[in-house]
Amino acid sequence: MKELIKFIAEALVDQPNHVEVNEVEGERTSVLELKVAKEDLGKIIGKQGRTARAIRTILAAASAKINKRVVLEIME
Repeated sequence: MKELIKFIAEALVDQPNHVEVNEVEGERTSVLELKVAKEDLGKIIGKQGRTARAIRTILAAASAKINKRVVLEIME
């Protein structure tokens, strides 16, 4: 999941070398923390949060295959 989010984020931003994804594992849930350059934050969130919602939808579909809940947090 971590690699999937990193791949998507790097494709969206202007500074892909500033993309950082940290994973906090739990028993049934994992939290992915996404950090990007301050200038690229708007590109990850999108208008009215549409891009962020789309990324979360992809993540939910991918995590359903492995029977685990994965939450995406976009860090500032």
